[in-house]
Amino acid sequence: MRRGTFKDDTVDYAAVGATQAPDLMHFPPERSLPAEQSWRIGSGQARFASAGEALLGWAAQRGTGLTLSDVRPAPGPMYSGVSFDAEGAPIAPSRTEADQRFDADGTPFVGAGTTIHLSGRVAGMSADAELRVIFAVEEPRRTGFALGTVGGSVVSGEESFMVEWYDNDEVWFTVRAFDAPRSLLYRLCPALTRRRRRELFTRYLRAISPLYTTSA
Repeated sequence: MRRGTFKDDTVDYAAVGATQAPDLMHFPPERSLPAEQSWRIGSGQARFASAGEALLGWAAQRGTGLTLSDVRPAPGPMYSGVSFDAEGAPIAPSRTEADQRFDADGTPFVGAGTTIHLSGRVAGMSADAELRVIFAVEEPRRTGFALGTVGGSVVSGEESFMVEWYDNDEVWFTVRAFDAPRSLLYRLCPALTRRRRRELFTRYLRAISPLYTTSA
């Protein structure tokens, strides 16, 4: 099992880790718009393992059509601080070192504290942002991480990506997010934020499971 959490004053929002709150959809951080969607993407340990590996290799981000660049792991030994369980409850701190992994082109896998840059277009509008991995988990039946905005984005907030293998053998992929509009256009028209989020969710799903079956 590998866990990691990272919190830094350079993220541009206060509610760090709020994507793991069970009541996110009812009580989102102030002035933010919450979103959540889950999809059944198959069944069995092999499907869970392959989806989790893809997720930690940035497949969801690459699958948006955005350009992933400047992937910078946290400096020094990995610190596994307060993380979150499946119910959103904090887990006691511990200190471990995690082996750094890389994909075929040498890009570091997801790790707590890693900073990335994404650029391109979403919903017809420019998308350019620096993001930081707030926490990362690798467990026997749950794999995922959360990204928080550091700066440069038209919205401020966090999104989490989780692949879970349930006791009934089904594998589900869940994305949760909250977005606070930052650009003037997005503040004047909240519908643009929702449209942006819907398109991102669709792209994430296609990246992790092109032949998904059930949406919850």
